[in-house]
Amino acid sequence: METHSFFLNLLVVLLVARIFAEIAYFIGIPSVIGELLAGVVLGPGLLGWIEPGDLLRLMAEIGIIMLLFQVGLETDVRALVRSGRNSTIVAISGFILPFVFGTVAAWFIFKQELLTAMFIGGALTATSIGITARVLANLKRLHNQEGQIVLGAAVIDDVLGVVLLSLLYEFSIGGGINFINLGKVLLFIFLFFMIAPVMAKIISLLIKKADKFSDVPGLIPTTIVSLVLFFALLSHAVGAPELLGGFAAGLALSRRFFLPFGLALKTDSLFAKRIEYGMRPIAHLFTPIFFVYVGLTINLQDINWSSMFIWEFSLFFFALAVAGKFIGAMLLRKSRSITVIVGLAMSPRGEVGLIFAELGRAAGAFDNQIYTAMVMVIALTTLISPLLMKLYIRFWGHY
Repeated sequence: METHSFFLNLLVVLLVARIFAEIAYFIGIPSVIGELLAGVVLGPGLLGWIEPGDLLRLMAEIGIIMLLFQVGLETDVRALVRSGRNSTIVAISGFILPFVFGTVAAWFIFKQELLTAMFIGGALTATSIGITARVLANLKRLHNQEGQIVLGAAVIDDVLGVVLLSLLYEFSIGGGINFINLGKVLLFIFLFFMIAPVMAKIISLLIKKADKFSDVPGLIPTTIVSLVLFFALLSHAVGAPELLGGFAAGLALSRRFFLPFGLALKTDSLFAKRIEYGMRPIAHLFTPIFFVYVGLTINLQDINWSSMFIWEFSLFFFALAVAGKFIGAMLLRKSRSITVIVGLAMSPRGEVGLIFAELGRAAGAFDNQIYTAMVMVIALTTLISPLLMKLYIRFWGHY
């Protein structure tokens, strides 16, 4: 591709993504849906202005890493400790049940290959804590009992989801399910999560000291991006996807993170907050490119919309996606109000579900029809669940 053509494409992607995100937010739906629709409109499925080429794909992959870094950075491990047992019940059941339901249904009912079925089940395990937290905060429920349960559960969901994504990635590049590789990857991931936070803390202390003596602007963004890319390379070296490194780096640098063996590495909340503010513009630049790229890869013209398959598939897995999270909430044995709010709050798949879908497509596990159907499922959970949560709290959600 000619340089000027790429610049034009990038200009259009960034501007249209922003316009669609603003429109989505204005009408009360998550901005990520607007960015996704921007890609669908610009791509081969509709206007055909932009092709999902290699350069844009590379920028989208940086967007994934930065997105997972931001998820890790905003993860509040202390919320998990505060809510403890309740969050663990919701997270574990809300992770296992959708994965099992989705995998079994895709394998037996819809006759998909096992790896494809596992990617489908994996995409149903995610919870978009960003979307959920925003809705709960707007409704003044973030610091209530149900809000703390959801925030804590989402921490576990994020960690388990990224680990599952790493395993499915290994299966996809390794030619199938291999229990020796499974054990190897789990061991590497365990060691990575043990070592990476301590390394990140130590490196952040060095960056903090250097920042005191540097008069050149931009030290924090430059060094933190370098750290994230280093962890992404390290993650790839141990056989996991690069995004695991971004997540681990963000988790370790979070001002709300601690480890029992890392207590001696005191967290400087003020410096961690500076990292958040310094990295936010970079994340806001690259993550929309990823969502637009997902939309670009959806070719609506290749889908047989008259076939009942895509509608049956989408609605069936949407129901499974919501049911899996609701059963987890019901296991709490709390009041009906808390159960319904927790179930709805855990249902939006958002950006994390889209990462699963995109990795499944890139790995060859999803054809265009399955990929489009999964994006529809993720979009439905992201749109409908927050809307239902708002309506329930407004009219029925009283203690």
